[in-house]
Amino acid sequence: MRLYLDTADIAEWHNLMPTGIFYGITTNPLLTKRAGLLYENICWENLSSTAAELGAKEIHVQVHGDIDTSLKFCENLYAIGQSVGIECVVKIPLSLDGIAIVSKVKSMGGKILLTACCDAKQMIIASALEVDYVATYFGRMMDAGVDAMAHMRAIKVMSKNGSCRPMVASIRNTQQMVEIAALGHDCFTISPAVAHDLFQNNLTESAVSSFKAAVTGELF
Repeated sequence: MRLYLDTADIAEWHNLMPTGIFYGITTNPLLTKRAGLLYENICWENLSSTAAELGAKEIHVQVHGDIDTSLKFCENLYAIGQSVGIECVVKIPLSLDGIAIVSKVKSMGGKILLTACCDAKQMIIASALEVDYVATYFGRMMDAGVDAMAHMRAIKVMSKNGSCRPMVASIRNTQQMVEIAALGHDCFTISPAVAHDLFQNNLTESAVSSFKAAVTGELF
């Protein structure tokens, strides 16, 4: 199982990364905006360095701008990753414009994730391009009335023998994680709210309290 923390909130990085369950951190322009950051002014070297110091093995960052701007952004990001000791993964939207730059980005030698996958057919594109990850927007599909579980089943089958790893994103709650993991999916990026819920279980807390009471002699 590989889990990522889906936020640009540095306070949540410091809060949750020390648990040791997260392989890396994922971001996008919406998340950075929520964190009060202006995308074009972000110092990705500082953020990547912080992520590395907190134990992240990867940080996923989305391209922006026209083709030239996007390619320069990717080149700089990969260089940052090498300099601070973390794998920087470039996120490229599954639009026609995004798809068109994948081959050029691949020639740079770094990892690529195709993002905003909302249909199993887009797994065919990701597989054909032989990218490293494809982010499936489960929650957004559900919100749109799409049978998201049917798409997740198909994506799992299509990815079985390929090199492109589906990363399930836009998860609304831990029950969705359980149901999707039961299909065989083993890569998720989750919000801090879902992460906190993942750690919480009343029965476990009750058992722990009983253990403590037994140690201190308060339980007879």
